[in-house]
Amino acid sequence: MAQLNSSFDSGFSLQCAPTSFLMRLGRRELFVCRDFRQRYYQVNPLVDCSTGIQAGHLEVLLFRKWLVILSKAR
Repeated sequence: MAQLNSSFDSGFSLQCAPTSFLMRLGRRELFVCRDFRQRYYQVNPLVDCSTGIQAGHLEVLLFRKWLVILSKAR
């Protein structure tokens, strides 16, 4: 069963993003939202992976539109 609690702190600022959702699956969290941040580097048009804003997060940008953040739940 998915649980909608977040381990992101207030500095992450993605909780209030429109069309976003968070799923907690056991000890892992999957956060999906539309990407609204300005990127100052060349982004791969299909899939772009990078480290997250916080330690222990992995960001996957899909089709330059959807941001998927994988993290460990606390």
